Amino acid sequence: MTLTPTGFAPIKPLERDIMQCLIEDKRSSNTKRAYATDLGYFFQFAYGSKPTPEMVKAFLSLARRQAVSLVLQWKASMMSASLAEATVNRWLAAIKSLVRFAHEKFDACEWTLDAVKGERVESYRDTTGIGPTDYRRVISLCDRATGQGKRDYAILRLLWDNALRRGEICQLDVRDFDAARNQLWILGKGRGDQKELIDLASPTAIAVLDWVEHSQLDANAPLFVSLAFASVGHRLTGEAIRLIVVGYCQRAGVSKVMSPHRVRHSSITASLDAGLDVRKVQKLSRHKSIETLLKYDDNRQRIQGEISDLLAGLI
Repeated sequence: MTLTPTGFAPIKPLERDIMQCLIEDKRSSNTKRAYATDLGYFFQFAYGSKPTPEMVKAFLSLARRQAVSLVLQWKASMMSASLAEATVNRWLAAIKSLVRFAHEKFDACEWTLDAVKGERVESYRDTTGIGPTDYRRVISLCDRATGQGKRDYAILRLLWDNALRRGEICQLDVRDFDAARNQLWILGKGRGDQKELIDLASPTAIAVLDWVEHSQLDANAPLFVSLAFASVGHRLTGEAIRLIVVGYCQRAGVSKVMSPHRVRHSSITASLDAGLDVRKVQKLSRHKSIETLLKYDDNRQRIQGEISDLLAGLI
């Protein structure tokens, strides 16, 4: 069995599985799966099969010029397949991370793939969503006399009042909620395994407490669980939270396709509309870069549209 791209010499088997070491070095199970999947796409393209330690060694043992050429060929194939720029960049980031990891941790290669550049992506193009009046109508549909209504109401409030991401809500445990202080420990995006403490507004804390007291879950249990017969008691998934948002928004007559992240966008935009300073809103959104929030502010104010209207009036 050949383990080399056409024209490249074979290599001896590898003693350590560097790719597996890279994957195990990641904290999040979602990140582990993503790396395994994305790297699999590259090796399927380059070698025609799923990656093996020998295959990884073969790639890392190429000359820099050969490796860069191979990765550029892969990038070209992705572009010709009309994959989204964000997807292209994510797959490129995976193979570049593998090479960097092998280079820095194992001295398994003498080069990196820094010469391979990703595609420019304009993130957060559409930061619009739903206004406070419409969202008030959405959460009013929760039947808070039932367990499902209590759970859904608490989730919908956390999405709006604290602009939480659905992944952050999924990972919550009962012990993360401090009812006495109206606070919640969350595992924020990009924070590794370090939890951060956030304050809850009184209505939000009351909603979460109402659900906790009703569910009678153990302190070590997930905060939000499935109530479906086949999966009752299991941690609620991100997809389940998305379906909760979609279902209530459709019932409320919201015409725009909604998602947990759009609710997050909406609450951030509403904060800016209320006249709060961008840096204050950053405390809510927990974006690392203020530049991201400035895009929300630009979209909210329709700066480009105002200038176009002005120019149109000049001729």
